[in-house]
Amino acid sequence: MLLGRVIGTVVATIKNPSLDGITMLVVQPLGRNGADKGRPIVALDSVGAGTGETVYWCRGREASFPFLPVEVPTEATIVGIVDEVNLSKRLNI
Repeated sequence: MLLGRVIGTVVATIKNPSLDGITMLVVQPLGRNGADKGRPIVALDSVGAGTGETVYWCRGREASFPFLPVEVPTEATIVGIVDEVNLSKRLNI
């Protein structure tokens, strides 16, 4: 799973029928320090995320799993909303 921040929504007047009722959001991937990393992506929303929220998202075949048994054509899906990120130092023991 990867971290990202929802930065917008997508409106599609015509889309695959299996996507009816599923929200599409624009997600900016985030790096380890919380800074933007790479280009924004379009992801399906399986958890009810909103603009400005930090989310977990996945890509590849696993991105369609939250919608089973329906098979949806997706490369990325939001699978969780992040409440808090703690970037404490690792201890070398």
